[in-house]
Amino acid sequence: MKRIFLLIIYIVLNYSLYSQSNFYDFVSRVNSISDHNIKSTIVDSFITFARTKGIPFIEGDTAHFIYRGSATSVDVAGDFNSWNPTDKFTNLTATNFFYFSKIFEQNARVDYKLVLNGNDWKLDSENPHQVSGGFGPNSELAMPGYIQPWEINYYGNISHGTIEDKSIYSTNTSSTFQLKTYLPPGYISSSSITYPTVYFQDGFEYINLGSAVNIIDNLLDSNKIRPLIAVFVKPNNRNDEYAGNKRFQYQSFFVEELVPLIDSLYKTKNDPAQRLILGDSFGGNISALISYNHSDVFGNCGLHSGAFWPNNYEAYNLITSGSKKNIKYSSVWGTYESLFQNMRNFRDNLSQKGYQITWDEFPEGHSWGLWRANTDKILIDIFPSITTDIKSIKTAQPQGYLLKQNFPNPFNPTTSISFSISELNYVSLKVYNILGRDIETLFEGIKPAGSYQVTFNGNNLASGIYIYKITTDSFTDSKKMILLK
Repeated sequence: MKRIFLLIIYIVLNYSLYSQSNFYDFVSRVNSISDHNIKSTIVDSFITFARTKGIPFIEGDTAHFIYRGSATSVDVAGDFNSWNPTDKFTNLTATNFFYFSKIFEQNARVDYKLVLNGNDWKLDSENPHQVSGGFGPNSELAMPGYIQPWEINYYGNISHGTIEDKSIYSTNTSSTFQLKTYLPPGYISSSSITYPTVYFQDGFEYINLGSAVNIIDNLLDSNKIRPLIAVFVKPNNRNDEYAGNKRFQYQSFFVEELVPLIDSLYKTKNDPAQRLILGDSFGGNISALISYNHSDVFGNCGLHSGAFWPNNYEAYNLITSGSKKNIKYSSVWGTYESLFQNMRNFRDNLSQKGYQITWDEFPEGHSWGLWRANTDKILIDIFPSITTDIKSIKTAQPQGYLLKQNFPNPFNPTTSISFSISELNYVSLKVYNILGRDIETLFEGIKPAGSYQVTFNGNNLASGIYIYKITTDSFTDSKKMILLK
């Protein structure tokens, strides 16, 4: 009877602990207990609770990675440690519960895997969120301030472009390249209308891992970019063609064979200012080389984490030390990449030389998770919709957008949240606690213009201040509400 009584006390204390969201108090309590049965029960209870909030278990700016199982050692490898499994989990004494805690920026997003017993690389089975990468899927940690990219998703209720499959034999490389060409909705070959063109290195991966076709469809539908033709080129020997011995032959293939073929088959604009060459990592390296050496063909260059180190930083030195060319650059990189300082220097050098360069830096790693979420930024930078004032995007409150104060406020247990949008738009409406933790997603998806009302139920929450936040392509706003019980 005494053991049962003590067990009840510990469970009560345990649930009180959860309401305070104090992971380290939980760890201290388990370590202070000698009874193995009570230890196991409290760990069971915590795991159940943590699953309702999400694993990794996030408190403020700290993410707690959690593993429970029969492993003798657990490590984590990911974007934040250069994929070296050197961050070892701590084992709670006399339990099969392991944890590792790390501080991240509020808008950080990283890929990772667990490494069991030194060599068994596994997805985090407690985390349903995954991101496809060049070597298969990875588990994803997204901190509360990270906004998932709506534009990568497929929406059946919008117009879609068409894809044509082609191949081209290159005399320069003595090989055949596979291509996929995207034609925008409404494209008519007999029309006099011509289109700008974007050429993607690692083209098939940009489609399969980077969701580029969905992105273009959605940007066109939401009037963020002008109609364009996209050419997705699959490399044959990526390292050699993008950074090795075949890089010069590959450049000649691109400008002497590929571009003339596309211009002869489709209604393209024959103007370097209307062509963009875009690539990731080594694909950024070859894109930078091609555009600089052939600025009469490509007047725009997009860089997703440009890896400039091959051949003693050949591309970097050529562009930063050479004469200024008529090229516009748009670049994105992550601060969890080893190359981020080099990209900062590249940006600063180009700005000093008078280049037009737009850039974004995020707390992420060298991954398709970063690149797919920011392809839209590059396309909007280079080919903005003629009828859209791009400077108005992300302003505080454009005309026709409104997030109203909830009513009633204070409330118990329900309240209504109303908002208005003036055009078809992606909408995310979420509720956070005062520490910034994501409590509930009230809506996430495409909404036509109009006024909307959503009911929030705080029945399972403690009294306190909560924040609700709306995010669209054109507008973000947040307000506080008070739950009194």
